[in-house]
Amino acid sequence: MRILLWHVHGSWTTAFVQGDHTYLLPVLPGRGPDGRGRARTWQWPENAVEVTPSQAAEEDVDVVILQRPHELDRLARYWLGGRVPGRDVPAVYLEHNAPQGRIAEMRHPAADRRDLVLCHVTHFNALFWDAGFTSTRVIEHGIIDPGARYTGELPRAAAVINEARRRMRVTGTDLLDGFGRGGVPIDLFGMDAGAIGPPVTGIDDVPQHRLHDEMARRRVYLHPIRWTSLGLSLIEAMQLGMPVVALATTEAPEAVPAQAGVVSTRVDVLAAAAREFLRDPGLARETGREARRAALERYGLQRFLHDWDELLEEVVA
Repeated sequence: MRILLWHVHGSWTTAFVQGDHTYLLPVLPGRGPDGRGRARTWQWPENAVEVTPSQAAEEDVDVVILQRPHELDRLARYWLGGRVPGRDVPAVYLEHNAPQGRIAEMRHPAADRRDLVLCHVTHFNALFWDAGFTSTRVIEHGIIDPGARYTGELPRAAAVINEARRRMRVTGTDLLDGFGRGGVPIDLFGMDAGAIGPPVTGIDDVPQHRLHDEMARRRVYLHPIRWTSLGLSLIEAMQLGMPVVALATTEAPEAVPAQAGVVSTRVDVLAAAAREFLRDPGLARETGREARRAALERYGLQRFLHDWDELLEEVVA
């Protein structure tokens, strides 16, 4: 198939373009949000092809993947040369995010449509978004296996949060100080991580190809995020072989089985679990092995691609 989609979520798209299709990626001068083209920091295969507006308008597109409201309303029609998603070109609206706001007002932009399928990346998202009568599916994340790199040589916790200061409460950045002062030294990776002061050590701008190695040197992975769809860094940490401690919010209780780490809404419970992993490398290593096994089984790349192939075949039939 020839699939048109925007480069919106780099980690998700990296997995998606590993399939057997041709992936048409809009590109514009300056490579802004509506025309990033191919990734600059991930390795993508040659079947991920950049297209300009004039090229896209002439392409024989089998299906378009929409990911943002303005793509649904106008952007896709422009790039498709006037063809309407869902009418002239089969369409899937892919929802990456958990809804925001009051529970009664969490209505999805693609609600009450018969011309497309709404696909969520977690069951939590599907539960909380109100889609009306739009046909919905859930295809859980899959990632490229980073390999069992865990050494745990550094008795510290790793966390990965982008824009940690700006997204303070959403990402649980405000909780890190309590972990640090409670005997859990933390190395925080991510964009603008250096803006967070002691007792957290912020580590900015670690290249993608080095991040997994650096994470795996830390003894435990900390996932303090209050409200997210499902952080792919959590799945990556598990596949690296890291034990995890995570807030029991959104999809995390489903993603982390009991043998893979500790999940709780109580920060004191998570801090105690992290300290135990820091004190006991053997326990950390064994728990990390279980985390890797569970994450490979549930979030493996081949399962992910197979599920998407099934949905795409259904949509274009």
